[in-house]
Amino acid sequence: MFQPPAKVGRGRVETSVLRWSRQMIQRRAALFLGIILASLPVAAQRPVAKTEALFAQINELTATLSEITGWPVRRRVPAEVISKAKFQSYLQSHTRSKSNQKEIRAEETALKMFGLVPADFNLARETEDLLGEQAAAYYDYKKKRLYVLDSTPEGDESRMALVHELAHALADQQHPLGTYLDANSIDSDASTAREAVMEGQATWLTWAYEAKRAGMKAEVPAGRINQLTQPQEATPEFPVLSATPLYMRESLLFPYNAGARFQDAVYRSMGKSAFETVFARGPKSTHQILHPEEYVERKEFAAPKAPSYEMWLGKLAHQMDGQIESTLGEFDYAVLLRQYIGEPDANLVASRLHGSGFRLYQHKKEKYSVLAHWSEWESPAAARAYFDGYQRVLKGKWKRFTVASSTKNGVRGEGDSGKFVLRIDGARVQCLEGLR
Repeated sequence: MFQPPAKVGRGRVETSVLRWSRQMIQRRAALFLGIILASLPVAAQRPVAKTEALFAQINELTATLSEITGWPVRRRVPAEVISKAKFQSYLQSHTRSKSNQKEIRAEETALKMFGLVPADFNLARETEDLLGEQAAAYYDYKKKRLYVLDSTPEGDESRMALVHELAHALADQQHPLGTYLDANSIDSDASTAREAVMEGQATWLTWAYEAKRAGMKAEVPAGRINQLTQPQEATPEFPVLSATPLYMRESLLFPYNAGARFQDAVYRSMGKSAFETVFARGPKSTHQILHPEEYVERKEFAAPKAPSYEMWLGKLAHQMDGQIESTLGEFDYAVLLRQYIGEPDANLVASRLHGSGFRLYQHKKEKYSVLAHWSEWESPAAARAYFDGYQRVLKGKWKRFTVASSTKNGVRGEGDSGKFVLRIDGARVQCLEGLR
């Protein structure tokens, strides 16, 4: 899919970073791994001498990133080569460990019940395959060490991968990334927003470094950010990425593409102080990532109160075990609605979300799953738009869909996963799915 970056000429920077940006893919880092993975296509093994030449640039690259951001370099970043086989083994040890399997199965079930992935989807295997296909380098913020896979291609791509990871390392020296990511660990949407800050800033700084290297101002060329962050198209060269469900693909790309657009917007508004601000005052939602002007202007809406799920389940509550609970944000709803009602309606509806969450239950004896989810919107009209749209989601995600009763404020019926109840009350929408 991607040709080697242009070697010469005025357009070299823009051409190379445009191609490279579309290759940076990762599964949400906080899900399984304590590492941050930047991705580039796999190539033949590189001689050790070439790797040493690459690592010899670390001091110069880090110093330039320090100049761009204003952040001091507190220590040199150690780096080493890791074999692709060892990396793959490391992935498998995390996704297949007993301590992670329960959480992975629960998240996989939730994704299936929402209709975001097909019934035969295997989350652990898909994650391993995606990262195995795409990964080239990563910065381990626990060990404070940078790793390059022995399959990383030489030239511009390897240098830019190194710059990206060094940007993580420099940020980590100012604001420990583990602490930054864990600040909202119980709020999935806020965690996704912080991942977008981390990956988006590293992506933006890589482009800025390349611009400076070509003799231009150390920033993303004005007006180029949208072109640089265009969605990636399916290609036979990357079969796993091309075949993965929309939600998985968008989850991988969101921190890089939306995050880079966010960083660019904040930089245009605040200047150099933007690099520090987005870490010192992390965004609270993917809504702020997608609408950076609201982050800059400190516009926030009060977080709505979550419902009492047990009261909502009624007599069934004591028969259920809670499996997983999390929040949902504008990003999640935009992808879900795009999948079933299309654009631009999906993005418009999702942008009016004020808060959402879900809980997945499993029946203690019969072991079937029940999905309870709620959402609150900016107005009753916005809630109505989602209420109508989600009925189309229900019909679209199931092969079997029947409506038993329907009123202005509620719909009851049955689908592939069991009975469902969908209701609207003012600006709030609630739904139970999988009932028996």
